[in-house]
Amino acid sequence: MNTHNWTRMLRHALLALSLALGGLGLAQAANPSMLKDFNFDKPTFIHDLPFAQYKLVLQIDDDNPALWNLALNNAQNVLDYFGQEKVRIIIVAFGPGLKMFLKDSPVGDRIAAQNAEGIEFDACHNTMEAMAKKIGHMPVLVPEAVIVPAGVVRIMQLEKAGFAYIRP
Repeated sequence: MNTHNWTRMLRHALLALSLALGGLGLAQAANPSMLKDFNFDKPTFIHDLPFAQYKLVLQIDDDNPALWNLALNNAQNVLDYFGQEKVRIIIVAFGPGLKMFLKDSPVGDRIAAQNAEGIEFDACHNTMEAMAKKIGHMPVLVPEAVIVPAGVVRIMQLEKAGFAYIRP
């Protein structure tokens, strides 16, 4: 077997292992994950906000930093209006929008700051797997990102639970 074939075979094996571990929620150990315990009829959350009367989910599906900043501005405005204890805000990214949550995201500092204020950032695992096939490994996310099985399913779950839906 020549070096080229060996390298190619090794690369495919590593990708398969990465995807398999990602499917188990192990490849992204630094990120919280809902892959194992996701229950459509019973949403769970990272932040404990027992007095949240208002609920908002924002959808990000575009690779557009201006749009990402708009969504973060919307989230901050809602948080400032209602107060941290009275509103639960979740930003869900999938498709090209998942780039918002990548480790080198231009809005990473804002994500960290807003997460500290109780805003949750949910990343689509289906998109992560599709990206892994293209780049050869699971994408590395900002530590604040929570991995959910599917971004659209998470949005549907949250709407069913009474969340207002906004797509900036």
